[in-house]
Amino acid sequence: MEDACPCGSGTPYGRCCGPAHAGTPARTAEALMRSRYSAFALGDVAYLLASWHPSTRPSDLTPDDDVTWRRLQIVDAVAGGPDATEGVVEFRASYRTPTGAGLLHERSRFVREDGRWFYVDGDDLS
Repeated sequence: MEDACPCGSGTPYGRCCGPAHAGTPARTAEALMRSRYSAFALGDVAYLLASWHPSTRPSDLTPDDDVTWRRLQIVDAVAGGPDATEGVVEFRASYRTPTGAGLLHERSRFVREDGRWFYVDGDDLS
């Protein structure tokens, strides 16, 4: 039996975020948000960089091996549907480090260009 997707959708990884990680464009801004969370949880730096808009993408990204991502909660999604060009997704992501539990609360901005969604930036609400 296939493992559940790290994004918490309840769907197996191979039918949820796995296709996005393999190159199939996410259909919505929320789907991209979920796939990026899963990429953080799985340490898929190449996907994180590829799904980051070139205007704000860092030149390098080094994941923190001391962070274990535990749970994703989508709080709100504005626009960002399959035919939209912009979207906003607010989320809470809980994690654990050697020093204890933490929570990242962000309102993220996404754009769709040439049929692909990209993460642009976000406001930290933590």
